[in-house]
Amino acid sequence: MVGRPVPGELAKASRADELAPTTRSGVSSASPHLSHECPTVIDLDATRSEFPILERKTYLNSCSLGALSRRSEAYLHEFTERWHDMGASGWYRHWLGRIEDLRGRVAAFLGTTPRELALLPSTSTALAVVTESVQAEGRNKVVCTELDFPTLAYQWAVKPEFELVVLRSPDGVRIDPEQYAAAVDERTLFLATSHVFFTTGYEQDLAPLAQIARDAGAYSLIDGYQGAGQVALSLPETGVDFYTTGPLKWLCGGPGLAYLYVRDQLVEALEPRITSWFATERQFDFDLEGFAYRPDARRFEMGTPALPTVHTALGGQEIIDETGLDAILARNEMLTGRLIEAARGAGFELRLADPTHRTSIVMVRHDDPSGAVKHLAEHGIIVDYRPGFVRVSPHFYNTEEEVDRCVDVLSRYRP
Repeated sequence: MVGRPVPGELAKASRADELAPTTRSGVSSASPHLSHECPTVIDLDATRSEFPILERKTYLNSCSLGALSRRSEAYLHEFTERWHDMGASGWYRHWLGRIEDLRGRVAAFLGTTPRELALLPSTSTALAVVTESVQAEGRNKVVCTELDFPTLAYQWAVKPEFELVVLRSPDGVRIDPEQYAAAVDERTLFLATSHVFFTTGYEQDLAPLAQIARDAGAYSLIDGYQGAGQVALSLPETGVDFYTTGPLKWLCGGPGLAYLYVRDQLVEALEPRITSWFATERQFDFDLEGFAYRPDARRFEMGTPALPTVHTALGGQEIIDETGLDAILARNEMLTGRLIEAARGAGFELRLADPTHRTSIVMVRHDDPSGAVKHLAEHGIIVDYRPGFVRVSPHFYNTEEEVDRCVDVLSRYRP
């Protein structure tokens, strides 16, 4: 077996010669999901007809859970029918193939290859697998931020051997790259943070963060669950070592599944210390004494995947791919701008990223966010809240009228 590498051996290895000219997110103009073959205008009627919830509700909560499509329902029905008809035989004749169909689509969407993509039950599992795949070698420091989703920090907060450094935001919206550079040093094992902050919608530039980690011999680990599907992204061009995301939110695929990207140079060099029979090269030999890691990112996988979500995620991913991410980004930018303008016009105070780092997560300050969300729900409008704020997140299937109605109903709420 190959010994697990220490951070200085691989994480510091520069990939500058492989990087194409990039935008702020580390995405080259040649990214496959930004192809000129993608439509630039969305057929809104056809798109909305795919999502039954839009016939019943004004749904503006995609950053919590993406809408379920008829396509996903059809795949789920296919899965259950084959289960009824074939039982376990469905694994060999259909379901293993569906897993690889999804892996291939997601990899292409993220600008990478199936070799670099593992399917896991959750981001928490992905973080645990990554943590148990690297050697600390005297490094016991993890740098994250107060704006990250808690599951990121919890991974190391429960491990007393680690020092968890939590960076503070200067304005409650962002973390400056200089803060990471000052905190990451020769004792750092991971620079671990979010692509998009879940309560501010601020999109971080990944390439500088990857470089900061690499220069210190540390690993860069990015929680991208709020990123994929609402920002432009080609993972190899960012230089990050690990990136987790999944179908739950902007990819409209449902809960129970996460995707883990592992930079190509690290795939075969790392040997996870927590594993499963899906991670072994000869899976169906059932040889207790003959474990050998798969030669690709499947070595990081953890047991039987959630097949219902594999099917719903495939349906959502197909719709995203067919719509085209460039068209989705353009529409989301328009809807978000309209939401911001309407909310300000109604007298609301907003917590926003600057326009160059802004996404479709809009935080509306409110004295009673829980009550306001309930009030909106009584009028058939679904949003969410976080402490001190109502959180509204339009997606490509929403309309300007829905955004306007949300603001109008919210402005009429009196605690």
